[in-house]
Amino acid sequence: MNLDKNLATLKYTPDTKSHLQPCSEDCRVCKNRPCINACPAGVYEWLEDKQKLLVKYENCLECGACRIICEKKSLKWEYPKGTKGVVFKKG
Repeated sequence: MNLDKNLATLKYTPDTKSHLQPCSEDCRVCKNRPCINACPAGVYEWLEDKQKLLVKYENCLECGACRIICEKKSLKWEYPKGTKGVVFKKG
């Protein structure tokens, strides 16, 4: 099963504002970009032509792996505001 099919089984209530805010300059100089590989939902994508980290925050599973693995600790990460984000089945 691929990522898109797995994500389609979850229920989201997306916010209009991202709860994930990486520091652009830190991302630009980061060579490994571990957030891309650590995220189980594929939220992060490096756009080489724009030298920018694309953040698809709507898919975030709120696991926090990205903020833990960020080498520069430059990712501002918060839970989405109330009633927004992924809806967990068991509370």
